[in-house]
Amino acid sequence: MGSKQAPHRLSEEEPSRKPLTRFEGERHEMIELLRKRGIRDERLLKAMASIDRREFVHSPFVNRAYEDSALPIGDGQTISQPFTVAYMTEALEVNKGDKILEIGTGSGYQAAILAEMGARVFTIERHMDLLTEARKRFDKFGYQIASKCGDGTIGWKEFSPFDGIIVTAGAPDVPRPLLDQLRDGGMLIIPIGDTELQTLYVIKRIRDNFETRETAGFKFVPLIGKKGWK
Repeated sequence: MGSKQAPHRLSEEEPSRKPLTRFEGERHEMIELLRKRGIRDERLLKAMASIDRREFVHSPFVNRAYEDSALPIGDGQTISQPFTVAYMTEALEVNKGDKILEIGTGSGYQAAILAEMGARVFTIERHMDLLTEARKRFDKFGYQIASKCGDGTIGWKEFSPFDGIIVTAGAPDVPRPLLDQLRDGGMLIIPIGDTELQTLYVIKRIRDNFETRETAGFKFVPLIGKKGWK
């Protein structure tokens, strides 16, 4: 019989695992903060952990990519803070294969998270230059996301009904076309209020009726369009 080999022991110089880079560490801290703030959807957290938020912010703000804060992306628009993105996405109750409409593509970060979760994503942006950059990011990371430049307040009727609609800008009221484009059982997530402060509405369609719950204290850029701010 051969002799048994002694178990390998790590020396003091040999790390037990590859150390995280600075930004990997900050991304991990972001996910833990979201958990502490009440986000429970592990599929959502996994998607956010998989996506490098640095790729979706302007270069001057790369060092702040994993702060829990909104950051400017040009044209007076922002990328929402991670908690807001997570809160809205969790409220949407996304399942793999769901058809989701996003109003306000912005940097493409929210759409990328939805795609990473297995949703079929349709997104509308009214600023062509922002949409062009977002499309480049979708192509870079291999996300099959349908997108167009236009007025998001009237939705995208050709592809309705949607399992979920998420609006990433503040509206004065709920645009009727978005309600009409929800399937039975579908969810609409939309901030409603004035141009300074909004309440987040989570609306579920039940046949021709709508159940609503509200959470106050959100701040978004204005939703511009026929059924939004002029």
